[in-house]
Amino acid sequence: MNVSLRFGYLLAVVLVGLTACQKPASPAEYNAKAANPEYYNSALNKLTEVVIHDIFSPPVASRIYSYANLAGYEALVPFDAQYESLGGKLKRFQSGPKPEPGKEYCFPLASTRAFLTVARALTFSVDFYDTFEKPFYEQYKKDGVPDEVYDRSIAYGEAVAKHILDYAAKDSYKQTRGFKHTVTNEEGSWVPTPPAYMDAAEPQWNKLRCWAMDTCNQFMPPRPHPYSLVKGSPYEKELDEVYQTGKNVDKQKQDIAYFWDDNAFVMNVAGHVMYASKKMTPGGHWLAIAQTISRKKKLNMMQTVEAYALTSFALSDGFISCWDEKYRSKTVRPETVINKLIDPKWTPFLQTPPFPEYPSGHSVISTAAATVLTSLMGDNIAFTDSTEFPYGHGVRSFPSIRAAADEASISRLYGGIHYRSALDNGQVEGEKVGKWVLEKIHTRKSAVAQR
Repeated sequence: MNVSLRFGYLLAVVLVGLTACQKPASPAEYNAKAANPEYYNSALNKLTEVVIHDIFSPPVASRIYSYANLAGYEALVPFDAQYESLGGKLKRFQSGPKPEPGKEYCFPLASTRAFLTVARALTFSVDFYDTFEKPFYEQYKKDGVPDEVYDRSIAYGEAVAKHILDYAAKDSYKQTRGFKHTVTNEEGSWVPTPPAYMDAAEPQWNKLRCWAMDTCNQFMPPRPHPYSLVKGSPYEKELDEVYQTGKNVDKQKQDIAYFWDDNAFVMNVAGHVMYASKKMTPGGHWLAIAQTISRKKKLNMMQTVEAYALTSFALSDGFISCWDEKYRSKTVRPETVINKLIDPKWTPFLQTPPFPEYPSGHSVISTAAATVLTSLMGDNIAFTDSTEFPYGHGVRSFPSIRAAADEASISRLYGGIHYRSALDNGQVEGEKVGKWVLEKIHTRKSAVAQR
């Protein structure tokens, strides 16, 4: 045997010997690595990328986030004895599959598998997950998860996901597809707005099963001001405020309006050319805020997933509550009245979304989410929101979570698409929704430890 072959042989023998001597990672070791919240964060961010690409409306996006995070939470619950299943706490939801006694699992892996399985099932562009998942799951093996435990954990995550998808199939979503809102052209009632004059979005959304609320109209806001153009009437005053704000909106207010726009589908018109641009939904924005703050507070994976789940439920119930009122009051948008009766050349700074005006969806869902996050994270946690910087929305800093929700609400007046009472009453409605979610959906076994 020549020298080079002999050296290669000896090296191979040494390497095999070293490998044989290495101690396999213990369950505590590989679970500690697998429980890195950044793994779950990356899965959530991939879902947000797909939601944006697939142009889901804000209410539909909130539904997707809620089921995916419910799956992630339920598959992770056995990992932490302080937490418990949400069976019996969410409307008509029962606990799902249990892990096999006496067998080892990597529950953080099961959690992300459950999340991504549900995300795949409820979105369209599955090729986005194809390129993401191979290196994503390979990381768990690099963390030392044994093959047998890996396979068992993947299977458990898929079983939980199936249970969640069965639950989702019974929420009446499919039964609400294909319905269109009938435009009556009654004075003061909603009609489609420029530039695309799209049909009203999700007119049957109040038919969906609630998450924590008893009914879709449990937190019905006060009646909007009656439509009246009599000088000095409450409605006329609010209309004039929108008109004057739009004519005099400064750079600071424009920045605020644009930062919180979160319009999933904006039609751009350039001469005879019309093209669409995609943006993050309000729900995606608030889950991104939850991610920013959970990182700042260095929350563990269980705490992070808890925050995502509860925030998602508040967003979803907020949309159900808000949309119930939108299609009850059917309030006309400011742009329609101003163009018709005051100034035909006036345009709002933001593009008017395709559904009735009252109340403000941003005000309801932002306050609902902020109420939940404030309870979990603290009253005065300052943070910088840069999560939408990649989408061209800039960066903004806030002294508290509630301050961010307040700015999200007033941004709709600056954008020229809402009256002030829609903001104020929407925030009251959202706070009630958020508090109800906290009251009804207990994640931790100790009520004292929970809040």
